[in-house]
Amino acid sequence: MSYIRKTLSLSRANLSYLEWNPGVSGSSDTNLLLLHGLADQALVWKKLGEKLSDHHHIIAPDMRGHGESSKPEQGYTFTEVIEDLEALMDQLNWSKAHILGHSWTGKMAAIWARQNPDRFNSMILVDPIFIMKLPGLFKLTLPLLYRQLDCLKLIGPFASFEQAENQAKQLAQFVGWSDLQQELFEAGMEQKPDGTWGSKFGIPARNEIFEQVMEVPGLTENINIPTLLIQPEKGVNRMDWQLKPYQQYLTQLKIERVAGNHWSFLVEPDCFNQTVEAFLKDQMMVK
Repeated sequence: MSYIRKTLSLSRANLSYLEWNPGVSGSSDTNLLLLHGLADQALVWKKLGEKLSDHHHIIAPDMRGHGESSKPEQGYTFTEVIEDLEALMDQLNWSKAHILGHSWTGKMAAIWARQNPDRFNSMILVDPIFIMKLPGLFKLTLPLLYRQLDCLKLIGPFASFEQAENQAKQLAQFVGWSDLQQELFEAGMEQKPDGTWGSKFGIPARNEIFEQVMEVPGLTENINIPTLLIQPEKGVNRMDWQLKPYQQYLTQLKIERVAGNHWSFLVEPDCFNQTVEAFLKDQMMVK
């Protein structure tokens, strides 16, 4: 089933989102909220949405500052982003949902689950970044980090669309350059007023989101929600010490290792999608 793009107008921002199967019958167990990572967009979930839409009502927003959603100069704290998502769920008359977050929104989902667990049927964390609070000295390394992270290398500026495309083909999230990856690249780029090309994701969102990721711990107390941690073979959570916070604080944790890198849902989508599908089926059987 294909998606429909819609927009929710909030007082602070407009949220553009993709929706699959709004007519699915059933309880809140069928609701599935998919949240993309830094500098990505809702379209990264296209294959997953198509696979799961027969049995789920699926919503995938372009997060504030990303894709077709509003891009204010500020307003990217975890608190404000969670307020956006709760407003979206209220608009949909969703009391709760299965909630999946990747990378930055994986950390955000853990914070949200701690603050308002009643919104969650289950939680799926896809290779979250920096789940714990980072030392203040780490902030000094941010300029270097910005230059190294593949997800930020399309911010630009690029002299031409072709130059940007050549850069994209070298990045981890575009390994294989499938039809979907090309679609994602094209949908995520725009020509700027000065004629150069760059990502629709901007500097203000990058800066404030990274400050939040560094300064706010993701896990500080027990969370009693069924949780799947998806651990890509070449992801960022590969060491035992990195897994310890999840094992300590998530009391109903299941860890599944999948093929691929940080963007396993793009580079190894079949394996990734089957893993998510199996977990959700298990949750619906328990209910």
